[in-house]
Amino acid sequence: MYRIQCQGWCIEMENVLKQKPDRKLSIAPMMDRTDRHFRYFLRLISKHTLLYTEMITSRAIVHGDRDHLLDYSEREHPLALQVGGSDPAELSACTQIAEDMGYDEVNLNVGCPSDRVQSGKFGACLLAEPELVAECAGTMQNNVSIPVTVKMRLGIDDRDSYEELISFVQTVSAAGCKTFIMHARKAWLNGLSPKENREIPPLEYEKVYQLKKDFPELEIIINGGFTSMAEIKIQLPHVDGVMIGRAAYQNPYLLAEADRMIFNDNSGPPSRDEILDKFRGYVKQQLSLGVPLNAMTRHILGLYQGQPGARTFRRQISENAHKPGAGIEVLQRTTDLMSTVV
Repeated sequence: MYRIQCQGWCIEMENVLKQKPDRKLSIAPMMDRTDRHFRYFLRLISKHTLLYTEMITSRAIVHGDRDHLLDYSEREHPLALQVGGSDPAELSACTQIAEDMGYDEVNLNVGCPSDRVQSGKFGACLLAEPELVAECAGTMQNNVSIPVTVKMRLGIDDRDSYEELISFVQTVSAAGCKTFIMHARKAWLNGLSPKENREIPPLEYEKVYQLKKDFPELEIIINGGFTSMAEIKIQLPHVDGVMIGRAAYQNPYLLAEADRMIFNDNSGPPSRDEILDKFRGYVKQQLSLGVPLNAMTRHILGLYQGQPGARTFRRQISENAHKPGAGIEVLQRTTDLMSTVV
């Protein structure tokens, strides 16, 4: 497995690796978003926010190129692997692989409503099969010492009563799962696209708050609709943590105050320029391994969102990073341009 070693970070990394996952703030698994390059970039902004991989199917992990699929930098810790599947033995094997590769948590996807996921019998459709999810989660947890968690919706289709939600959580928690990440919407398995399922079903935060009251012994994380540190702070008296998704992708610098405001780390946030400078070092190293520039820079377009020169920053990268042979000079020119912005 490939590992990043960067001058000046050795002591800092040693401290990060000793930490257990703290779920007060985490970044949601996002397909085609939370790959290892974006996760590395986010770690330059926040030392403590828990990061999740994209969802990877259990079948791909067991039968595919796991070194490629699960590769990451040690700099990314704390880091969780999200798995999609419904075969207990297969999921158990994935969990063991994840632990052996150094992941800090394995999360079972019981929330994705896409047609492709449903056809594979995993994701949100599993909300209709609590006993199967319990068997999966229990088998996974019995196999490892790292935590196994579940990310889910409040319900599916017309099966969205609070009583059904309680029954599901009771069944799965009895099998040993103690952490539930609740996307505070239900999902429609038919009639809505994945994008529409992120926006059309209404957010029901009160159901998640009530769930925490009814299961105080469980760790309940809320997800859905949060776009600022202020909104996240408001949630923490009601639940154990907050997960955010696309807001962090569109405006990654919103995490700059996370360590201070959420994790009580007063070391001070890095500037955008400092983040870009450190990311250039990572890009240079990855380019030497044959990684295309655009595979990395596509994730950083929102770094200067809301700042003078943001459009120049996005345009310079978007128009040049995808060109054949594009290299570190694209980022250097971008840095030079940003230094002229007043």
